[in-house]
Amino acid sequence: MAAGAADVAAGKQGDGGAALSARLSCADALARTGLLDRLAAFDPHVAGTPPLGLDLPSSDIDLLCCAPDPVAFARAVWDTCAGHRNFRMHQWTGADRPVVAGFEAAGWCFEIFGQARPVQLQHGWRHFLVERRLLALGGDGLREAVMRQRHRGAKTEPAFAAVLARRGDPFQAMLELEGQPDAALAALLRHQGF
Repeated sequence: MAAGAADVAAGKQGDGGAALSARLSCADALARTGLLDRLAAFDPHVAGTPPLGLDLPSSDIDLLCCAPDPVAFARAVWDTCAGHRNFRMHQWTGADRPVVAGFEAAGWCFEIFGQARPVQLQHGWRHFLVERRLLALGGDGLREAVMRQRHRGAKTEPAFAAVLARRGDPFQAMLELEGQPDAALAALLRHQGF
């Protein structure tokens, strides 16, 4: 099972409302599409809000992949996903030129991100891991506070940064927390009332 899939397989979903219950679970959508198996050569990791239990009806399923050869990755994604509704794919022009694809399947929007570096070093995965640690330490109170921010329109990293009173770039703020031991994160959470 790909990394991040354990949380998805556990059926964690955030909103719990009727809008989410009308669609397949994230785990079922992944199983139905077969994406983890079909893109296995690119080490796909499930990240984002569904495995964190912070998803909204508008949330998508994010797959982060290691794609040292962007042409081969784009070809594999095209072969695997081009038949899905609203398929689109582009390549960034800066940095290491990641390939990003999106489409709809099994009641969800999917985004696949392929970068020429191991997934463990990608910012999206690093954000996901620190957010997962914070939620484990902060419990329901933190989850509820983050969800309040998300319901107001905040993306995940800005929502965490807001409830933790982190200033500046919220994406960088989350990366700065990554290297902190759990005791320091727990102290930060206590200081913020969690």
